[in-house]
Amino acid sequence: MPTLHVVIPFYNEAGTIEPCVRRVLSAPLPDGWSADIVLVDDHSETRHRAVLDELVERLRSENRRIELRGHEQNRGKGAAVQTGFDVILAAEPPDDDLVIIQDADLEYDPADYGRLMEPVRRRDADAVIGSRWGDHRQVSGFKRRLHAWGNGVLTRSSNLMTGFRLHDMECCYKLFTVGLLRRVRPWLSEGRYGVEPQLVASLARIGARVSEVAVSYDPRSVAEGKKIGWRDGVRALYVVARERLRRAPPGQPR
Repeated sequence: MPTLHVVIPFYNEAGTIEPCVRRVLSAPLPDGWSADIVLVDDHSETRHRAVLDELVERLRSENRRIELRGHEQNRGKGAAVQTGFDVILAAEPPDDDLVIIQDADLEYDPADYGRLMEPVRRRDADAVIGSRWGDHRQVSGFKRRLHAWGNGVLTRSSNLMTGFRLHDMECCYKLFTVGLLRRVRPWLSEGRYGVEPQLVASLARIGARVSEVAVSYDPRSVAEGKKIGWRDGVRALYVVARERLRRAPPGQPR
């Protein structure tokens, strides 16, 4: 049975993790497909980890397919994503299985999975990146407009380096085949949010065909737990420039 492998980085999100996981498990997928979940706890505080442990135990009692890994210190979203990727690759799934990244904070809706999967299933693309911006979503309020503007600057900078024509390089939803993940994984090293431009740059480096699909988005505020800040934006610009000139990791072709 073909599988969608869902990597969920988790850090102090006890209030949203269960509804997030339930949405993933109930997301409509194409006929014959099932979902596996890899949760990676990035060294959450004790009370948050306790909620996560209880959820995983309950899900396993329901015969849900879910893996849980943890970091011994906080290392960032990028590190958690890479740990999740390593768990998937260690299980040696078929190359045609799919992988997607899912944030745990309810900003993104797993109901979009089917549409994100479609270009790859049709063989029209090797990878798909979501887009929060466009006619499907109007942005209002100064802070949200500022966020969209900053995202646009990062995306345009990334496009200049990669040749892609994306509208939302920073979107969490990045989907690709397991076969493509095997080629991309050695290029990934960014511990925090720099993993987003690094992943896109890696897709460009290996010549992947990338499609874009509009997705829904319900942003949360800093008061509600949003963690990304201006320093992450500066880091992203640095990563965009560095990846253009980066040497191949040992054993990898340029």
